[in-house]
Amino acid sequence: MRVLRPEDLGEGERERWRELRAAADVPRNPFMEPEFTTAVGRVRPQARVAVLYDGLEPAGFLPFERGALGQGLAIGLGVSDCQGAILRPGLAWDTAELLRACSVSSFAFDNLEADQRLFVPYAAEEHATFVIDVEKGYETYESVLRTQSPKFLKTTLAKERRLGRQVGPVRFVFDERDPAALRTLMEWKSAQYRRTGRRDRFAQEWITRLVGRLAETRAPQCTGTLSVLYADDRPVAAHFGLRSSSVLACWFPAYDPDVAKYSPGLVLHLRMAEAAAAEGIGLLDMGRGPAEYKDSLKTGELAVYEGAATRPGVGAALYWLSREPVRRAHAFVRTRPRLASLASRTLKSAGRLRRS
Repeated sequence: MRVLRPEDLGEGERERWRELRAAADVPRNPFMEPEFTTAVGRVRPQARVAVLYDGLEPAGFLPFERGALGQGLAIGLGVSDCQGAILRPGLAWDTAELLRACSVSSFAFDNLEADQRLFVPYAAEEHATFVIDVEKGYETYESVLRTQSPKFLKTTLAKERRLGRQVGPVRFVFDERDPAALRTLMEWKSAQYRRTGRRDRFAQEWITRLVGRLAETRAPQCTGTLSVLYADDRPVAAHFGLRSSSVLACWFPAYDPDVAKYSPGLVLHLRMAEAAAAEGIGLLDMGRGPAEYKDSLKTGELAVYEGAATRPGVGAALYWLSREPVRRAHAFVRTRPRLASLASRTLKSAGRLRRS
């Protein structure tokens, strides 16, 4: 086994990584491609890739970051929506030995892919990630919505028409290249984080730089994609995510609060689904975490996992002390609707106080 910086991977190793992903019996999420790991490596100095060998040929890859005190993290932990190792089918490897060879005492994850035999046994929680299936085309998806959410679809389409009448002609760009539109999206998203009392991801320089790099990434299985809904040639909603040939990973959606009454974010997601289907993409992954708009748009759910693989020693104890009490507190609140509602209201109140 070798441990390298992501930028030190050879093209042959990258191609082998892609071959292994293509052979995996899971959706080809772009967060699991070498381009995402390489982009993280450019902005996170502790990013590494373990290359696992069976004989002379690479048989697997584990992208990770070395955190404080030797603790390991899934690559891009905190923003990556799909995590884990890329392994040849049937490859057997001892998890503790892998961690030892990576010089880490643990491997923390919060969006572990379901088919991860090395790490799923160490999961503390299972979460649902919400998906939109457009494999059979957008018209089929609309017919599903008419059955499961008839009022939602009718109301959203009516708001789209009203937006066009009252604000100006509506148009949608699936793959917008204008840097100004990306800056507008990040400003909206930062304001949304502050408004809801949540941590502003774009206040962290490395995340802003990562998004900028990925916006310029054009690879068959990992392309940064900025989608924008315009009304009267003015952006009213936008989304930045990553797409492969078969999956659009939804990542950063936001809209202009001045036109909130038209539900531009919902309209944007419908147009994204339509455009993705036209591009041959079969699945939109909206990520984990409950949200009313996801419930309205989804056609199904996939499992992802949160937790950490550890090997015996002081490092495992340090991981538990630093992370596990907080994780358990969050889980306790999430499973109690009244507490979760109170926590949400408290966060929003804190956001209003910070803005005043």
